[in-house]
Amino acid sequence: MGSVLFILAAVYAIIFLAGIFLADSMMFVPGPPSYADDRSIVKIPSANGLIVSAQLLENPAARYTILFSHGNAEDLGDLSWFLKEFYRHGFSVIAYDYSGYGTSSGKPSEQVVLDNAEAVYDYLTTKRGIAPERIIVWGRSIGSGPSTYLAATHKIGGLVIESGFTSAFRVMTRIRLLPFDRFDNLLKMRQINCPVLIIHGREDKIIPLRHGLQLFEAARQPKINFWVDRSGHNDLLIIAGEAYWETAGRFEQLVENSNK
Repeated sequence: MGSVLFILAAVYAIIFLAGIFLADSMMFVPGPPSYADDRSIVKIPSANGLIVSAQLLENPAARYTILFSHGNAEDLGDLSWFLKEFYRHGFSVIAYDYSGYGTSSGKPSEQVVLDNAEAVYDYLTTKRGIAPERIIVWGRSIGSGPSTYLAATHKIGGLVIESGFTSAFRVMTRIRLLPFDRFDNLLKMRQINCPVLIIHGREDKIIPLRHGLQLFEAARQPKINFWVDRSGHNDLLIIAGEAYWETAGRFEQLVENSNK
């Protein structure tokens, strides 16, 4: 019995130390930039002298602006076609690269990424004059972290979480094993007062559906969900097709009704 307890304690100590010292390198996986800066890239000052690269598509007919936080191992160059789809479906949209991704300066960490998201929000509200209630914050995968943070700490019109997690560590551990975590979306979800849309693929093997289900259960009304049959983590939009954009339009109307 004593040797079993010793082994369990040793395993826990390894997990504990990995959580402290290796979490950032395990969570964030930026690749080489897929684009070069040009006139379409907006440079936004972030905390500690860092600069965030962003791309803004303004649709003159739009009622709402999407503030999009992307997934891992991608950047603005990979998102170009996707942002145009938001525009085509009647939204203005801004997406940004976390520090260390694309041409944004610095290295990513939980706090740095939260600062990046806050800088983009401030840019929209102060520099572009967009009313907070006209901003829909949309986060995919790891982007669910900064998006949930913004919704919990700032006034916005609505929150969309796509293929998101309850927390970063619980993607691997299922339950909370450590006294600390990264991007604790489940905790923050209970503090959010705006309309919420949760989107998740039923066959997601990277961030299983249970994360989406738990986030939806924790969210306050008004809220809607979109569970995509046969979809995994990276093919959700392809599988969902036009139903994806129909859901976005339905959520926009929910936000509009909540603003009245």
